[in-house]
Amino acid sequence: MAFDRLFNVARKEFSDHITSRRFIIILGLLLVISTISIYDGIKQYNDSLESYTEQLQYMPESEDPYVSWMPSKPSIMYVFLSMMSYMAMLGGILAIAIGFDLVSKEKETRSLKTLLSHPLYRDEIINGKALGGVGALGFAMALALAIALAMLLVFSVVPTLDEFAAILIFGVVSLAFLLAYFAVALTMSTVSKESGNALIYTLVIFFAVSSLLPMFGSMAADAFAGDPPEPPDIPISRGGVSVSSNGYYTTSVSKSVVYGGEEDPAWKDYEEEMKSYIEKRRFISDISNILSPQMNYYTVAMAVTNPQISMMMYSSYGYGSEREAPSGLADALGRVWMNIAALIVFPSAFFAATYVRFMRMDIR
Repeated sequence: MAFDRLFNVARKEFSDHITSRRFIIILGLLLVISTISIYDGIKQYNDSLESYTEQLQYMPESEDPYVSWMPSKPSIMYVFLSMMSYMAMLGGILAIAIGFDLVSKEKETRSLKTLLSHPLYRDEIINGKALGGVGALGFAMALALAIALAMLLVFSVVPTLDEFAAILIFGVVSLAFLLAYFAVALTMSTVSKESGNALIYTLVIFFAVSSLLPMFGSMAADAFAGDPPEPPDIPISRGGVSVSSNGYYTTSVSKSVVYGGEEDPAWKDYEEEMKSYIEKRRFISDISNILSPQMNYYTVAMAVTNPQISMMMYSSYGYGSEREAPSGLADALGRVWMNIAALIVFPSAFFAATYVRFMRMDIR
């Protein structure tokens, strides 16, 4: 494989993509909706920032850590939360539109045989087509991020170095998600004889792994995990202290049920059973979610845009999360390493299948 011929094919494919009417229409729709979502996110960020400033002004000065609770400063990464959902839908459609007829169109027009009559090898053609599609998706993602950063600067919101790094990571994760469905579309285009069939197969896989698979995973988790454990008798609250008729009480701060100054064994056993139940249910659902690019993208993007919420999600849905130190970006990404690996493995497997199929394809 000669790299000069490979890049010539990639350059041609990239030029065809960014000048095609289909790509421009879908990209324009994606950018318009992303711009609207970024604008709404900036407004919400400014409102949260004003609320944060007011809380700091009226925060009572006290040594009690619960009374003088320190509010958290809003991050500009919240702006990208709404962009995440639009990217998952329109971005996936854009990736499918780029890849579903890359090879099948060549079969229909019988231009693939003519292309191979030139001094080109099969691996140079398929790798060049894949590289050109990756370049077009990278161009779309870079344009979306550039517009988002420009809007932040227009509204006098300047990211810090850490926030700028988080924005770049968000862009890389979004691009990895787009490559997942581009790889699926390219594989179906290589397998199918007609572009229409390739599009149908790709859309079936798209809806199956994005909607049906997470739904079946949730149903399987409900079936195998069983019913949640029943809590003990709920105490009656009286003026900041919850008191029950049998002498049990909880403070409104610790939320721990105690009896005679010691933690209630029944409540402690219930908490342990609930933790075990939640972990079992999440393990079962994660097995199916790990195969869904959508779920992996949501999980990783949430860790990038809101590490604190991601930490709570991975702390047994709130159990024990109040005792953990605030989570940073590196810690949040460390918790979702399996989802990051899945975003890499999923398109890699389809690209490998495409390569093998194209190299063995009978071209007549």
